[in-house]
Amino acid sequence: EHTSINFQTNKRRRKMVMIKATWVSIFAIAAVLLVILAPAAEAVTCSPMQLSPCAQAITSSSPPSALCCAKLKEQKPCLCGYMRNPSLRRFVSSPNARKVSNRCKLPIPRC
Repeated sequence: EHTSINFQTNKRRRKMVMIKATWVSIFAIAAVLLVILAPAAEAVTCSPMQLSPCAQAITSSSPPSALCCAKLKEQKPCLCGYMRNPSLRRFVSSPNARKVSNRCKLPIPRC
């Protein structure tokens, strides 16, 4: 009779382990599906020409337009690349560019 009780207990334990393993598997699959099916962030096309609405504000002391600020925020992931480009660095890191960035409430990235 003692063997019968141990057998039943072991059977219940195995069943609980299987149930836990099944739930862990279900949660793991759900997590993977969330990552795969989650909408990906839109990729930004890095093009310094996208900042042309800011040209007047960067080259003079005029305030940036709303379009300039929108483009600057859109191109934020690209700014470090622009700063590394010797042809663009003097425009993107100029004092006026910093003023434009401040007026647009866009912190200058640390690259």
